[in-house]
Amino acid sequence: MAQTTKRRRNHREYERINYGAYDGSAARQLEQGAEVEQPRPLVRPRKQTVTRPRIRVREAGSVSVFAAAGSLAIGAFAVLLLFSYVQLHSISEQVVSLRTEMSELQTEEAILRARYEQVYDLSDIEDTMLSTGQMVKPQNGQIIYIDLSEPDSVVFYDREPAVTGIEGALQSLRSICSQIMEYFQ
Repeated sequence: MAQTTKRRRNHREYERINYGAYDGSAARQLEQGAEVEQPRPLVRPRKQTVTRPRIRVREAGSVSVFAAAGSLAIGAFAVLLLFSYVQLHSISEQVVSLRTEMSELQTEEAILRARYEQVYDLSDIEDTMLSTGQMVKPQNGQIIYIDLSEPDSVVFYDREPAVTGIEGALQSLRSICSQIMEYFQ
């Protein structure tokens, strides 16, 4: 940064002035017959004062009913949104806890199924039932094999042609009425 130096006035200029003609008066002595010209006063140009422009302020009007209702509605929706976020958070916490509980129950189920299968041995049950005579092994004549190599087909016998329209509706109504009458008899 540039440093500013303080300018000092050289007072030696005033040493050259002759003070011998100074009579102690501040007014200048005029020579005989010379008229003093009055200096013309300098006229400063008038500066226009700067004024702020006057701005018309809009008068305060009444509050619109729709604006008030809209503000209340927005506030209500914001509160409802906040409550929905709280509910969503609590539900997600419940889901996490239920998932951990479900995984614990699945491991417990696998353990219990393994124990159940160990308790009941099918070969022991079969030997017991065959020895007491409560169960008998099937004979070759009792075994039937079904051949599913051919495609399935359905044949309807004694089928009446379907009646449509008003006649079909009346016929359905008669059959319903006859079934109701048979039920009560």
